[in-house]
Amino acid sequence: MKKEAALEKKAPDFITRKDRIGQYFEKYLSDFVFDEFSEAHLKREGIFDIMNGVPIPLRHQDVVDFHGKEGLSLLHIAENMAWIMGTNPQFQYVGDYVIYLKKYFNHKIVDALVKEGRDDAEAGKMDSAVIHFRAALVIEPDNLHAMYSYARGCRELYEEGSEREDTEYVGRFKAESIEYFELTSIVHPEFAQSYYFLGYAYLNMGLYIKATLTWKQFLERSRNREDRKEIKERLEQLSQPVEIEKGCNHILAGRFSDGIEVLKPFAETQYETWWPLHYYLGVGFSHMGQEQTAIHSLKRALELNPSHIESMRELADLYEQEGEEGLAEKYRKKIQVIIN
Repeated sequence: MKKEAALEKKAPDFITRKDRIGQYFEKYLSDFVFDEFSEAHLKREGIFDIMNGVPIPLRHQDVVDFHGKEGLSLLHIAENMAWIMGTNPQFQYVGDYVIYLKKYFNHKIVDALVKEGRDDAEAGKMDSAVIHFRAALVIEPDNLHAMYSYARGCRELYEEGSEREDTEYVGRFKAESIEYFELTSIVHPEFAQSYYFLGYAYLNMGLYIKATLTWKQFLERSRNREDRKEIKERLEQLSQPVEIEKGCNHILAGRFSDGIEVLKPFAETQYETWWPLHYYLGVGFSHMGQEQTAIHSLKRALELNPSHIESMRELADLYEQEGEEGLAEKYRKKIQVIIN
């Protein structure tokens, strides 16, 4: 029954979905010019109906060979089409390219694109790898190996981006990676490795409960002894962070007394340096009418995370309630500096 339900889950059409990372591959389009097959070639190959008027992508050095006696090989043309499809899945003629590639390569084209992408990844050519995985997904959005490899490739790129401190780049590739690990776990729920990487993604986002649940699903599916040992150790380490997250969730749900009861003991442990702990304690104390304790907690949150706007807003509101307009204005100005 579970397997039947899983079959109904579909990945989104890669051509029509919102493309959050395509802008970073547009630079490769300048490598290409476009031409067309001759009418004689179209009729000889029996593809006049599908390729008449459809531009063929050529790298600059391909143009002479394309019009030469031998022409370009089918594999070469397929590779060029893959680059256009993977760079810009919404290119006007992508649908025609898919029909053309399926005619000559049938289902094997997706396997070939995934293999080429993985070879590129092994060689450290991550842009090329991800472009090939994207081309494979254009053709077959539900393909397990294309989905998983794409998620892994995006993960590699955002980790590389972290070294350059490009926050928008990192954010876009991280969101894409997480979305595709999640989609892979939905469309192919028995594939263990999606849960492995998803757990780490949730852990890095501070979603400890979600990480725990995800890694438990990994343990149910994986037979890799080394990976299972690693994740079991991680789960043991998460027992206290999970309790902290539960306390934060109490605060978010308006159960302020319960939240404080859970969180307060952690302020005297190794987790004292976690700024969210102090922020949520501050919110809880504020709603319980303990203004001075709330101010102390929120200031500690800002010591640990000086640009946290929500802590500043809470402090500004608290100082205004206390009649300390000067201090309230101080934090409002800090907020404006960060926003602008």
